[in-house]
Amino acid sequence: MTRVQRAIVIGGGIGGLTAAVALHRRGVRVTVLERAGSLEPVGAAISLSPNALRGLDVIGLGDDIRALSAWQGDGGLRAPGGRWLSRTSAAVAAERFGGPLVLLHRATLVGHLAARLPSDAVRTATDARLLDPGAAGDPGRPARVATPGGDLEADLVVAADGIRSAVRRALFPQHPGAVYSGFTTWRVVIPLPGVEFASHETWGRGRIWGTHPLKDGRVYAYAAAVAPAGEHAPDDERAELLRLYGDWHTPVPEVLAATRPEDVLRHDVHHIAEPLPAYHRGRVALVGDAAHAMPPTLGQGGNQAVEDAVTLAHHLDDLPGYTAVRLPRTTAIARRAVQVARVNLMTGRVGTAVRDSALVALSKAAPGLFLRGFDGIADWRPPGGTTRSSEGGSGEAVCSQTTAGKG
Repeated sequence: MTRVQRAIVIGGGIGGLTAAVALHRRGVRVTVLERAGSLEPVGAAISLSPNALRGLDVIGLGDDIRALSAWQGDGGLRAPGGRWLSRTSAAVAAERFGGPLVLLHRATLVGHLAARLPSDAVRTATDARLLDPGAAGDPGRPARVATPGGDLEADLVVAADGIRSAVRRALFPQHPGAVYSGFTTWRVVIPLPGVEFASHETWGRGRIWGTHPLKDGRVYAYAAAVAPAGEHAPDDERAELLRLYGDWHTPVPEVLAATRPEDVLRHDVHHIAEPLPAYHRGRVALVGDAAHAMPPTLGQGGNQAVEDAVTLAHHLDDLPGYTAVRLPRTTAIARRAVQVARVNLMTGRVGTAVRDSALVALSKAAPGLFLRGFDGIADWRPPGGTTRSSEGGSGEAVCSQTTAGKG
């Protein structure tokens, strides 16, 4: 592929901005095209596990984000009545994976990323459409992108346009795209003064709930439930949460009491069940949900987008190498996320009872057993190493085997 000097990033989310910063640091002139009127993301919080934090180390942002971690204690899995199904040792997890789990608002991360780009690099309120993917081996055929202000040419186009990616459809028109995962999610970020709780995720029958603190003093809560695609509450989504979770253990009722209807975000979950044949074509590379949308049950959607971005910058002049590295890894993680969803959202009474009993027994017999679910994920290192001189265990860790709604 011709040496990349000019790149266009379609999409100003976490994956797109991370790619833009990584490319900018390699001397590439980058333009980010975001269709929304601002970079303020629609969403709540995101959990960044040690693999993504190492990716952010590559662009000089890792320690800034680690400093935003709020969780200093243990946590684990609970049943709706409050019984602990398993507890996770924060110190053991941090030692195992070489770093913490950081939960922060998406807007905070986006702000940090955007601040590392030139002031004129991001164009908001700009629709972008791929006209020609270009030819990697032909210097006379760059990629072309249509915008309201005219067509743009680039040596590289990074498609970070999300789960409904128009670029993906243009590159691989025969691919079926994303499918419904079978469940919906709710997310809330609110102040909750005076309520103390241990960071947790709770598994019921076909329903889960999680509550976690943020560095700014607010609380992030998320829920997921098996539901038909496109379903909405007959009144409002806060009322739906009260119906589904109002009698669950503390602090769930307190969170719901402090929540207004307008605080609640609800989204159905979709994923790419059939892997793409490649994550590139011509001079175009796909990152994040555009390439491998997955259920949030491992909390890895945004984390894998960060991995994609720094790996793409490493393979800047070798897009087949980018596909070769990223496609097998993300396909395996996406499949694991689907499998986890089947366990933590199972609906049968007998199966749920067996699951919970097994969790308790395994937790007592092998306290670190559940951390093995993140082996091969949280211990990832970026190609070429990181720019951080050392990695320490800060006493923070993955709270549970799943972090639904946080990826």
